[in-house]
Amino acid sequence: MSKTLIKISGVSKQYLQGNTPVPVLENLNLTIEEGDFLALMGPSGSGKTTLLNLIGGLDQPDSGTIDFDGQCINAFSSSLLTKWRSQQVGFVFQFYNLLPILTARKNVELPLLLTALSGQQRKFRADTALEIVGLAERAEHKPGELSGGQQQRVAIARAIVSDPSLIVCDEPTGDLDRQSADEILNLLQVLNSEHGKTIIMVTHDPKAARYAKHGLYMDKGKLVSEVVSEIVDEAEMAEARQQTIEEPGT
Repeated sequence: MSKTLIKISGVSKQYLQGNTPVPVLENLNLTIEEGDFLALMGPSGSGKTTLLNLIGGLDQPDSGTIDFDGQCINAFSSSLLTKWRSQQVGFVFQFYNLLPILTARKNVELPLLLTALSGQQRKFRADTALEIVGLAERAEHKPGELSGGQQQRVAIARAIVSDPSLIVCDEPTGDLDRQSADEILNLLQVLNSEHGKTIIMVTHDPKAARYAKHGLYMDKGKLVSEVVSEIVDEAEMAEARQQTIEEPGT
């Protein structure tokens, strides 16, 4: 039987633009099962990243509740939320956010510096994470010595080094070529299917959405529909039309 990992109930969020409140999420309800791989799609400004930040504990809703494995995380104190985040959530962003002066291993170790693990234990866990993402032989390389796809693999290794239950990805392939993007998406599938990680991925890329188990489409702060194949097909055709327009000589 599936188990509910995340339950979002009546969540609303707004930001101030000057003195004017701008609604981003409106009375949103969502349930995510343990072991799911969910793609969130929708136009820019639809609230996808805001929702991702709320689920990952990087932001707080104005109203409503976010339950994670039966605990209301938006009721946590700041220090408890920080501790929860470090143990339960791994973050993968579009631009890697690696420190250029550190080796791949040292970058992966960073989340473990707040733990009681010894230096040897941190090294072992970092090397294990790098092996999972296929970069064991690159442990001593710095980000500038790695390709974009390899840097994103290091970022994923950093996200999983503390063995979190949840991985949240914000446009993880947005800065990669198609081949590197497919490699990263295949890796996320492996983390989901073989390592049991629940993954929530924000993406504009319809090809990326096809790697998820299912998808949701957001618009104007609301969940509009399941991402059915027709929506993805339409997005792919629109992308192809735009590429044709941009090609010189066409």
